[in-house]
Amino acid sequence: QVQLVESGGGSVQAGGSLQLSCAVTTYIVGIYCMGWFRQAPGKEREGIGVIANDYSPMYAESAKGRFTISQDNTKNILYLQITSLKPEDTAMYYCAATRASWLWCRSRSDKPHDFTYWGQGTQVTVSS
Repeated sequence: QVQLVESGGGSVQAGGSLQLSCAVTTYIVGIYCMGWFRQAPGKEREGIGVIANDYSPMYAESAKGRFTISQDNTKNILYLQITSLKPEDTAMYYCAATRASWLWCRSRSDKPHDFTYWGQGTQVTVSS
């Protein structure tokens, strides 16, 4: 069982930036595909991007440009930096994980249903 804890959400003005964190609180062995996803009210969960080990992150097409995923492997923390926030970025943001190779992971940036473990989410609200 992999436990994930997101933090860093909040209420911000449009144009601002936020950095979300996802702490992996359980010891994991092997390669895990980690991803960031979000879900706005009344909408389906959508992908932002994925990362695994030391590979460069892959982003969903809709997320390219304002979203940056990074990780600190020494602290087991995954980050999501969002810049130039827009009201339509308002959503619950989740991190997820599943044990998989990078070859599998790199094509999963927009496939939330393929992930096994999920955090509880952190709310981001952007006002105009």
